[in-house]
Amino acid sequence: MSTHAKRERLLLADLLEAEGPDAPTLCEGWNTRDLAAHVVVRERRADAAGGLLIKQLAPRLERVMTEFAAKPYEELIQLIRTGPPRFSPFALKQIDEASNTVEFYVHTEDVRRARPDWTPRALDPVFQDTLWSRLERTARLVGRGAPTGLVLRRPDGQTVVAHKGTPVVTVTGEPSELLIFACGRQNVAAVELDGDKEAIARLHETKQLGL
Repeated sequence: MSTHAKRERLLLADLLEAEGPDAPTLCEGWNTRDLAAHVVVRERRADAAGGLLIKQLAPRLERVMTEFAAKPYEELIQLIRTGPPRFSPFALKQIDEASNTVEFYVHTEDVRRARPDWTPRALDPVFQDTLWSRLERTARLVGRGAPTGLVLRRPDGQTVVAHKGTPVVTVTGEPSELLIFACGRQNVAAVELDGDKEAIARLHETKQLGL
């Protein structure tokens, strides 16, 4: 049975292929080739991927990313589409689902929403619930750099505190859009913000949301 992560993986691969290697993305400084290289390195080069979280390993990550970005674009797309090798932890269905559902959803939107004519995708309720579950678990992590108190709220009233502090800004939207906002893509998230005007402005401008 197909998982959410597998579906988003294939959507991302198809979109990257359709856009070509030089299309813009929402990832600062990255085009679609760079984003494709990032996805492949994250899954296939654990020795370098640690640089995503550990500053001392960042130079190695940059070197490996450059090496992969130099590969034929079609090869990168195929590596994304076929998934990680058997020895990778990401090859385990449970880890793939837990680690890649949000990763691939957000990066798909990084490509889609970099275009001027983008529109939000219609996502089924089961997937929205899955994204909400992931957001509940990671809200404090992605929101730790918020310059204000930050509460994330679904239209049905379910809430999670992403950052404690005052003044508080409440961001309301579907889980998919709250994730986009909390991952640092505030300007393209279809959400409503409620709170002090200056606090809302600071929250919109900060680059400290996300990992």
